[in-house]
Amino acid sequence: MGLSSRAAQSAALPAANPELRELCAELYARSRAAQYGIAESDFIAVLQCIAQRYFAGCSATETADLLSSLQLEDLALAQACAAGNGRAWEVFLARFRARLYEAAFAIARNEARGRELADGLYAELYGTTVRDGRRVSKLASYSGRGSLLGWLRTVLAQEFVNRYRAQSRLVSLEEQESAGTQIAAPQPVAVTPADARIERAVNAALSELEAEDKFILASYFLDGKTLAEIANVLALHESSVSRRLSKITSRLRKRVAHHLEKSGMSKRQAQEALEADVRDLTVDVRSGLRASRDSGP
Repeated sequence: MGLSSRAAQSAALPAANPELRELCAELYARSRAAQYGIAESDFIAVLQCIAQRYFAGCSATETADLLSSLQLEDLALAQACAAGNGRAWEVFLARFRARLYEAAFAIARNEARGRELADGLYAELYGTTVRDGRRVSKLASYSGRGSLLGWLRTVLAQEFVNRYRAQSRLVSLEEQESAGTQIAAPQPVAVTPADARIERAVNAALSELEAEDKFILASYFLDGKTLAEIANVLALHESSVSRRLSKITSRLRKRVAHHLEKSGMSKRQAQEALEADVRDLTVDVRSGLRASRDSGP
């Protein structure tokens, strides 16, 4: 939905409460949306949609507090880019282009795949998808509830997982990297998706992580914290956290495979299980990390 469409449908919440409408006008000024040509009514419409989607059932006071906590400048930038504002895109590219490629390389652990991943995201951000005759940018879905950089990294990670699932019938990424080429894998050995050994292997692998490693994983993948924010908490350099995050995820996967083999699976069966059950594994890992978050730094 574009800015003009939102404006036509909005104003219910702010108009019904003069204090909220006054707050929205203040938030518009704080967002600096005017520099991108976004009208106050359009920006208030965006706030209205966010409130309806995420803050339904909240009192006026709670809604005001939640709206005030949004990353307003990031929200204005994302909305302006989604609307095709040239000035906004200049700012976006200057601020995020290099950091997005860095994040893509860290996620993919391969320069070529990382560049392909980042380029694919840029296509979605620019709005190559056409719906009802209009270009649709993924940036329009950013809500401002976390930093724009954190949101972009999350989108990158999800896209990587989606691509990994689509390539589940190819040899593992680790084998591709060592061989330097992509070859078809043998027909997979059937593994029951509900196999209890997988959950036990994941839990065992998570329990072997140091508390600080669990904290890093939970902060990045569950809380959407940026590398810089995590580095600040741990008194480390951002690049150190990036390298450590890559090592932790790689080690975790290997430990899960190790425990699957100990449970009676062959090496190939363990690898097939990780690939076939990536959706279930994601849920289990998130659950384990969520439980460990409270014991982190």
